[in-house]
Amino acid sequence: MPDLRRRYQTEAIAVDPVRMEASILSRRSGYIRFVDVDRLLEVAKAHHVCVRVERRVGHFVPEGLPLMTVSRGERVTADLALALLAAFDIGPTRTLQQDAEFGVIQIVDIALRAISPAVNDPSTAISCVDQLSRVVIRWINRAPPRSHLYAPPHVLRVIMPWISLDGLLDTAFEQIRHYSESDVAVSLRLLRALDDIARAVAYPNLRSTLVERGRRVVGGCTGRLAEDDLDKLRQRLLVLESRIEAEA
Repeated sequence: MPDLRRRYQTEAIAVDPVRMEASILSRRSGYIRFVDVDRLLEVAKAHHVCVRVERRVGHFVPEGLPLMTVSRGERVTADLALALLAAFDIGPTRTLQQDAEFGVIQIVDIALRAISPAVNDPSTAISCVDQLSRVVIRWINRAPPRSHLYAPPHVLRVIMPWISLDGLLDTAFEQIRHYSESDVAVSLRLLRALDDIARAVAYPNLRSTLVERGRRVVGGCTGRLAEDDLDKLRQRLLVLESRIEAEA
């Protein structure tokens, strides 16, 4: 009978002899739906290693590609690799449990269909923008998940990637901004959504980012909308820019 454990060790663990790190390969293809970060931390601490997760929740990982990189590769056994892999739920579709971006994408998809010439339903697109602003405000004001976990203090054990604020803003608004450049109603609501977010958060750097995004909305519409409509956009952009001036 073949030694399946030995076979697993050679096929699912790739050791870098230069860096002395071990890459633990995914055993299946699918989307990362959930990561038990506490379990990763417990296993890493017990084996005195540091685990760096290579792909975040929501990303697709093909079978045989690295899912994690582990320090002190000589300590990585088949048992340790299996214990770390058990912290991941990988499946054929994304879920909302840890994947806020997936929910945002679903709303954006509805908005894009509504904007399309075949449907031409700006009211639905506007409703989607309103809901996206609500989601982003709640996401910003929550306690962010830790990306670096230590055990004991000052000993790094787990590095866990999460979507960044810029990444979430891109997902929420960039495609809608691009496809609504000829729609003044949706573009106006985008500017209002950015202003609502700026009013709801207390981070000056974030407000600067939102102003820049607002300027991209107006810039994309320039040359595609009538001057009267552009004036409406510029007035709303001035309101957004005033948030920054008030902080100065």
